[in-house]
Amino acid sequence: MSAAASVAISVATLTLNPAIDQSVAVPGFAAGSVNRVLWEQSDPGGKGVNVASFLVDLGSRSALSVAATGLLGRDNAGEFEHLFKSKGICDEFVRIPGKTRVNVKILDETHHNITDLNFPGPAVTPADLVKLERRIDALLTDHDCFVLSGSAPAGVAVDYYAGLIRRLKAAGKRVLLDSSGELLRFGVQAAPWAIKPNLAELEELVGTPLPDQHAVVAAARTLLAQGIGCVVVSQGRDGALFVTEQTCLLAMPPDVAVKSTVGAGDALVAGFVAATLRGLPLADCARLATACALGALTQLGPRLPAAGIIESFMEHVVVHNLTG
Repeated sequence: MSAAASVAISVATLTLNPAIDQSVAVPGFAAGSVNRVLWEQSDPGGKGVNVASFLVDLGSRSALSVAATGLLGRDNAGEFEHLFKSKGICDEFVRIPGKTRVNVKILDETHHNITDLNFPGPAVTPADLVKLERRIDALLTDHDCFVLSGSAPAGVAVDYYAGLIRRLKAAGKRVLLDSSGELLRFGVQAAPWAIKPNLAELEELVGTPLPDQHAVVAAARTLLAQGIGCVVVSQGRDGALFVTEQTCLLAMPPDVAVKSTVGAGDALVAGFVAATLRGLPLADCARLATACALGALTQLGPRLPAAGIIESFMEHVVVHNLTG
């Protein structure tokens, strides 16, 4: 990882529906009962915000050009602004009236359970989206790769990502899409460079259960046939699949003590994008992506451990070549 860190990376991330991720520790959490919070932590996030943050964590700032754009509630933008300033992320968010949503993650270390409470985002107007399109157009000059991540608030059409992918591709940009549901279904029709569904999202996308690895790989290959360059399927403890037209790899992670799942998938995306833009072979892309996801799992909130720990995780990721 360090040997390639001097290669400049130019990435913009899009987060239509950012969130403040509030993690609360509640030992023995029980629904319908009085529960006591042991500790709490609040982090500005949302999938694209997390990806931008992780990209900066992966290398020296001199080797990175990272911008974050999207729609941000004006009333509680301060936490995000502090994050962007502290990490050197270019803040290209469009401010909209109201508050950015809060997502609550209840961590029950007694039963090893995590409960998510995800709030809807504020509704947006056509005028807000016009402003956002202008911001994105302004980013085309200096950014070669765009990461479109997460859900969309009310007021955003289900084919929004699809239209944007076509615009970005026409401008010669690489586009990675990490979404779900209708946004993903329409988005893949525009054939982005890469997508990163988890297993449940892939099953919903192809409309059928995928009971084994062979079925998952076959589903990924049907998407490649539609013009997508790479399908990355995150499978939790069962590893992650990295499928291109020529290659199919399974990256298996070592066991780690999980502190929080916040941002693990976004760390996987960041590692994959960073390694790909550095020109690393797909196997090394898989190692770095998986190591980043592991790193996020060992932290509270969306953050990565020190570079040395990520490198240690990379050494213990086992990559199997399933091509054939």
